[in-house]
Amino acid sequence: MNILNTHSEGFKASLGTDKEHTKSESLTELLIESIVSGEIPSGSKISEPELAKHYQVSRGPLREAIMRLEGLGLIERTANVGARVITLSPEKLLDLYTVREALEGMAARLAARFITAEELHGLELLLSTHSHHIDEVEGASYFHQQGDFDFHYRIIQATRNTKLISVLCDELYHLLRMYRYQSPRAHSRPTEALAEHKFILQAIKNRDEELAEMLMRRHISGSRKLVEQQMLQGN
Repeated sequence: MNILNTHSEGFKASLGTDKEHTKSESLTELLIESIVSGEIPSGSKISEPELAKHYQVSRGPLREAIMRLEGLGLIERTANVGARVITLSPEKLLDLYTVREALEGMAARLAARFITAEELHGLELLLSTHSHHIDEVEGASYFHQQGDFDFHYRIIQATRNTKLISVLCDELYHLLRMYRYQSPRAHSRPTEALAEHKFILQAIKNRDEELAEMLMRRHISGSRKLVEQQMLQGN
């Protein structure tokens, strides 16, 4: 199996002077992006010898990276099989949305309490960028997001709650990106999503904690219901 070719050369060149921990962090980020994008296919077996040879790294940093990916839920290990990339399923996605609805509702409430004027301005600019994209593609898709460019991510960061940030931005975030990236049309409603984002932002800007939480929960619930409808249509 030949994987990760598009990223390997630059990574190999950078390893010579890195310490073992830094190597593991760099490899972790590389593997995350390759799994999220589908370059390493869903359900594929993770071969430590192959990856170690491919990236010219020792087994120590590689094993540390794989353990991190297990912690993020991107890799699962089963008896007599070993480590594999998780298999996407509608059922897992619905479970993920149920957790998101509760936790991101809480995040919106806390953001309305703690967000700064600078962060609000950044979110307004972000939604303006998203609006222009949707206009350009005539409503065909939402802006592909990750990291600081993600509306939800920025709201979560504004909560100042380290545990909530850890759960949503580390443990669940890349799983969500994986589902969105590999099935971008499965639960897409760009125009509606943008309008809902604007209402959420206005509630946060007004410091209306109760309304911000309600709107965020309704927003995520709407996406979950769309997934459920599409699951029924597929059966």
